[in-house]
Amino acid sequence: MIEAMVAERRIPRPHRPVRDPSKLRPIDREVNDAIARHAAAGSWFEAGGVRSFVRRQGEGADVVLLHGVPTSSFLYRKVVAALADEGVRANAFDFPGLGLAERPEGFDYSWSGLASWTGEAIDALGIGQCHLVVHDIGGPIGFEWAIRNPDRVLSITALNTFVDVASFQRPWPMAPFARRGLGELWLRGTPRVYVARLFYAIGIARRELVPRSDVYAHVALLRMHDRGRAFLRIMRSFELTEEKERFLREGLAGLDVPTRVVWGERDPVFGREHYDAVREALGADDGYLLPAKHFPQEDYPTEVAQAIADLVAPLG
Repeated sequence: MIEAMVAERRIPRPHRPVRDPSKLRPIDREVNDAIARHAAAGSWFEAGGVRSFVRRQGEGADVVLLHGVPTSSFLYRKVVAALADEGVRANAFDFPGLGLAERPEGFDYSWSGLASWTGEAIDALGIGQCHLVVHDIGGPIGFEWAIRNPDRVLSITALNTFVDVASFQRPWPMAPFARRGLGELWLRGTPRVYVARLFYAIGIARRELVPRSDVYAHVALLRMHDRGRAFLRIMRSFELTEEKERFLREGLAGLDVPTRVVWGERDPVFGREHYDAVREALGADDGYLLPAKHFPQEDYPTEVAQAIADLVAPLG
């Protein structure tokens, strides 16, 4: 059934072909290889008229992992493998406009639009009920889908995300992307070495576990196909309103599912106040604090997977 719904074609190398790969610098070959390995580990699927990519591994209960910005399913590559070893089926797919997904001009890139598409993606992948894992803006997006589909949610695990959207102030690394002209200039003119430094400064504590080629792959997947124009549409479609926050808080309070919060406590973007707000909104009794930055999936993939699996296992 699932095979009929998910195209099993392997994704071609998602970058401009090089006539003579031997002429590439070693770091560029490593980046190309990292993206090619990621692509070869997944499949195409189509949802809501948008072609996207899913990295799926394992057997057992379905765990759906939602990424945020400026990342993609590539962020979960190590967590997916670790979850498969824990006896569940991990599903990490790309939102439209990011990673290997298409980037249609007329798409609704608001959180509500992406939440609606998430439901279509889950349907297209043949997933019924699932355990939901969210990160960054994948939080507001995934929370909205869960609130609108409570009968399909078995548990929620939140990683470095937020619900206090009305008072949210974009931190300085995110601020340029909300401004027209400045965001385009930043994406077009900033050398990737500086973008990589920003990734490490904000998101990665254990540099020895994440080689520069993997960070450059994150950057390439952000700029791919459209030089990041869809990413900028997402960044400019944040729903930072009291109405949205009230919807999220009231909706989450009405959900009766097990919850868990796993947090990189060295995150300079989402600090302790966001951690406390998410725990309160989810009614999560236990919180897992890791000495990670914004991307605990990179710093502590095994620990993240274990925390998710420990919540999922008793529920089946």
